[in-house]
Amino acid sequence: MENLMNAKVNHIYQVHSLTIEGETKNHLQAIGIVPGSKISLLELQGQSGIVLMQKSRIALDSTILEKIYIEEIKEKQEWLPLDQLKVGEYGKVVSIHGKGAIRRRLMDMGMTKNVKVYIQKLAPLGDPIEVTLRGYDLSLRKDEASLVLVQKELG
Repeated sequence: MENLMNAKVNHIYQVHSLTIEGETKNHLQAIGIVPGSKISLLELQGQSGIVLMQKSRIALDSTILEKIYIEEIKEKQEWLPLDQLKVGEYGKVVSIHGKGAIRRRLMDMGMTKNVKVYIQKLAPLGDPIEVTLRGYDLSLRKDEASLVLVQKELG
């Protein structure tokens, strides 16, 4: 069993246990980091990392990451932001991390949970990204696409 600090980026794990006590443990449990929940390490930079869960994206210090023990999920899965898919790849929307108007706008355009998305093409400089979903093409700015968490899928 390993801790979240040693996890592979973008792989999905299941929380096994927390070795933190007190207020910090209560806070982590309140935001959904409990044994049995799914979690993914999005980014690790120096003494902190960004952790993804289905409903939230959280920055945690390495001292906390080291005290969250994880185990691999039997079926290999990967969650990543939509902007990290390459042309020709498919993804299924897991969640949208934007708040307020941006979240509503993405959902109004059909970007909702469990929708299959295909990366059609990228502009020459990588922004915007053209995706196909629900039978139509949609162009998204890279910063908008980064708010959409997808599970990579085969065609």
